[in-house]
Amino acid sequence: MNSAYGPERLQKVIARSGLTSRRGADSLIVAGRVSVDGKVASPGLKVDAAAAEVLVDGVRLPVEPGLVHYVIHKPPGVISTTSDPQGRRTVVDLVPPHPRVYPVGRLDADTSGLLLLTNDGAFANLVTHPRHGITKTYEVLVEGVPTRRDLASIRRGVELEDGPARALAVRKIGSDGRRSHIEMSMGEGRNREVRRLCTAVGLQVLRLHRSSIGPLRERELGPGEWRCLEIDEVRAFYRRGEATARPSMR
Repeated sequence: MNSAYGPERLQKVIARSGLTSRRGADSLIVAGRVSVDGKVASPGLKVDAAAAEVLVDGVRLPVEPGLVHYVIHKPPGVISTTSDPQGRRTVVDLVPPHPRVYPVGRLDADTSGLLLLTNDGAFANLVTHPRHGITKTYEVLVEGVPTRRDLASIRRGVELEDGPARALAVRKIGSDGRRSHIEMSMGEGRNREVRRLCTAVGLQVLRLHRSSIGPLRERELGPGEWRCLEIDEVRAFYRRGEATARPSMR
């Protein structure tokens, strides 16, 4: 894929990403902190932003023109697809129509909380592939009071119809004796996995909300609201994902 911009000076490409100014980019290059396609960049280097892999301090910097990364607070009833044959509202209806974006993973219709949308395929793969270790945390309202045995079973794993499943972490965070709030961290994104895990140990889910994705924990957005991720937030995903995946590559 050739950039519509043509080969450009690297400092301009870095500045356009939002990481720093052109002068700041110059300083990074001179200090040897930038690499392009595996080689330390030199001052004056020109790159094709659509094809080059640019790293700053060893962490990927998305530089392809036109990339966007949105986080939304998905309300219940909104569908995590780009279109719906039943005419229901979808997550792409919550963000600008251009450029076209896709949800990164999904939340079922009844679940609320954080969801990422992007046109950046590499970023989407980073967030969704289990090898990168980008965990998702959920706040779950259940009927009754879960026992230590219930929570231990969710941690150890249970057999579901599509194979074994487990939470990376689970804890009770509150209860009024009739209902309880638990927090669960998951490493996979299988269909309705949190609900099915709870059901498997006899817990009825009343409400489910995703409160964080990897390093991102957003409490300012109201239901249906969205914002663009800052470039440092995008790079925080790469930093965490690459650090997790690196041992398995040896």
